[in-house]
Amino acid sequence: MQSSGSIADAAVSRTTNRGTAGTVELTEQRREHYRLHADVCRVLTDPKRLMLLDALRAGERSVGDLALAIGVALPNASQHLAVLRTAGLIEGRRIGTTVVYRLAEPAIADACDIISAIVARRLGRAVLPAAERATNASIHAIQG
Repeated sequence: MQSSGSIADAAVSRTTNRGTAGTVELTEQRREHYRLHADVCRVLTDPKRLMLLDALRAGERSVGDLALAIGVALPNASQHLAVLRTAGLIEGRRIGTTVVYRLAEPAIADACDIISAIVARRLGRAVLPAAERATNASIHAIQG
């Protein structure tokens, strides 16, 4: 293996209690990948943001509708939507005086489903299918 001389490009050996486990190539590009991955994961640490992503599975929704769906005040929903938008997970567009949001990265729903399945197993219950979760969120929004 050739080295560019950069510490970031150097191969790093991982050691375990049994000795060297292998070599991990930590290129600058790989480090950037992990940094961005961690940034997305940090955005997903708030339950309200997870609820917003879940509510957007069915398609575009207004800020007011989303606030009602997750049971928070409009300003609080707007703050969380701004975090999700800055992270590139959702997109907003204006229709007259109303802003509607949609998933910019629909695959994030799949990632959330994987984590939800892990949580459900730990809690000892079945995972609701995505369609049923979306229906439940819509019913909750209607019932207010």
